[in-house]
Amino acid sequence: MSDELKQETTGAEENAAPETKEEDGKKKKITKEDIIKETVSWIETIVFAVVFAFLITTFLIVNAKVPSASMETTVMTGDRLIANRLSYKLSKPERYDIVVFKFPDDESKLYIKRIIGLPGDTVNIRNGHVYINDSTEPLREDFLHEPMRTEDATFVVPEGHYFMMGDNRNHSSDSRFWENKFVAEDKILGKAAFRYFPVKSIGPVK
Repeated sequence: MSDELKQETTGAEENAAPETKEEDGKKKKITKEDIIKETVSWIETIVFAVVFAFLITTFLIVNAKVPSASMETTVMTGDRLIANRLSYKLSKPERYDIVVFKFPDDESKLYIKRIIGLPGDTVNIRNGHVYINDSTEPLREDFLHEPMRTEDATFVVPEGHYFMMGDNRNHSSDSRFWENKFVAEDKILGKAAFRYFPVKSIGPVK
C-alpha cells in the first residue's frame, strides 16, 4: 500500500515539473513590447529631468563659476555659486549686494561683482576710498582684499543702472574701467546666495 502511494506521488511530481519549468520560462521571457516600454520610460525620465533643470536655471537660479580673482577673498577663483533669480522680483538691488550679471561690454559673458553705486548716485573715488553723493565719510570697506590703489575719479550712475566693483580692487576689471561703465537693472540675473564648491567652503555667500 505504501509503495503504491509512493509511486503515485512520485509520478505526480514528475508530471508537475514540466509545468513549473514552463511557468518559469514565461516569467523570464522578455518581449519586444517590454523593451519598448522600458525605453520609453527612460526617455520620459530623461526629458523630465532636462526640462526641470531648464526651468530651475531659467526662472529660479543662476549657476555660476567665478572666473577670476577680482572678488577675492570674499569668493575665490574657481568657486561655484548659486545666485537667486527671485531676489529682485519684489525688491530692488541694494548697495553691497554681490550679484551675477551680464557684462555690459559683452553680454555673452557673466560677471560677479559687488554693487557700490545705486541709480542716481554720484560715486567719488579719491585717495583710495569711495564716497557717495559728496559724503565726507567713505563707504564701509571691511570686505576689501587689501587697500585700494587707483586713480581719483567721479562717476554719475544713470537711473536704472548700477556701479559695480570687485572686492579685490587692485586686480578687478569693473565699472571703473569698462567701456560701458554701468549695469542696467534688467541685466542683473540674481543675487549670489550659496557656494557649493569647493566642498570645504560650502555655505552662504556673505
